[in-house]
Amino acid sequence: MRIGIFGGSFDPVHKEHVRLAESAVKELSLDRLYVMPAHTPPHKRGKTLSSDEDRSEMCRIAFAHIPGVQVSDYEMKKGGTSYTYLTCRHFAGEYPGAELFWLVGTDMLRDFPTWREPEDILKNAVLAVCARAEEKGWAEREQKAFSERFGKKFTVIGYEGKDVSSTRVRVLTAAGEKIAPYVGGEVADYIRDKGLYRIENAPEALDLEKPSRREHSIRVAFLAAERAPALHIDERKAVTAALFHDCAKNLPPESPLLAGFVPPEGVPGPVLHQYAGAYVAARLGVTDEEILDAIRYHTSGRPDMAPLEKLIFLSDLLEAGRQFEGVDRLRALFWKEKESLDECMEAALSDTLSYLREKGGEVYPLTESAYLFLKNKKPE
Repeated sequence: MRIGIFGGSFDPVHKEHVRLAESAVKELSLDRLYVMPAHTPPHKRGKTLSSDEDRSEMCRIAFAHIPGVQVSDYEMKKGGTSYTYLTCRHFAGEYPGAELFWLVGTDMLRDFPTWREPEDILKNAVLAVCARAEEKGWAEREQKAFSERFGKKFTVIGYEGKDVSSTRVRVLTAAGEKIAPYVGGEVADYIRDKGLYRIENAPEALDLEKPSRREHSIRVAFLAAERAPALHIDERKAVTAALFHDCAKNLPPESPLLAGFVPPEGVPGPVLHQYAGAYVAARLGVTDEEILDAIRYHTSGRPDMAPLEKLIFLSDLLEAGRQFEGVDRLRALFWKEKESLDECMEAALSDTLSYLREKGGEVYPLTESAYLFLKNKKPE
């Protein structure tokens, strides 16, 4: 008997998950494929997931049409952190003599040596790998490294995945965008009916922006959501701040939403919208002061910024649509230190100040003081 196990958060399940399952069943000649929503994935401890019930139900909807696929609640019922080696032990015991395959993407393959008890996993299962946007020859290179490390080989599923992620779907849902092209109509309806991933008034905030600015704000949210977990920043806070950060950018001064707004003195024109944005976000129902501060200082920065403030400042500067001299260097710094943005933040502020001085632009004192704070900061 040949059994596959496809684990993950599935928050939410999307079409690439389904296509991988279809390919795995066919190419591996599986008699059964267990789709295994994790209770608490090891790499996402501390992150709030949708309920076990909702994630399981979305999986049941998405995979219902594939013969031999069964959604398992084993890890959810077991509770605690969902370690792959324990799940493999369980299924090896349930199906003695069966061939077990654990499905992974190439990103997970490269991370596999850091998993808990990887050798134990390989005693019971073969890794079945699906590529995602890989260069030609990747399998040979990875197979060589894997064999040298573990003395075993993985198998390759021929289907090459597209660049879709659950994170992206959550952001698009919060922004009020259509998600059916990514998750299918039935799962999209379930998400809508249950109000999953919804952020109050975020679509309304985006509606205040011009189309190009709206697209920018959504790209900022994508980047902030991707970077937030390693920084121990709540994803929902990061996405909220990103989606609201430019909500006043295109508002005319006479807008009712700006009634009563009084900006600080001496604020340069290009910086004014950050203060107006925090004011408008508050009027639209944002009450979290961390989020409001991230909006309030996303253009200028300030001394001793909170992690969320740095994340939104840099995500605004470095989102995928930005192109300027030095952007690639800053993007590399953005991902360099797993749990800190200080090096990237200092470099970005330095570049900003240099650019303003070269072009004869007005330097806002708050930006200079933000840079000096980081430059003089003593390592802990």
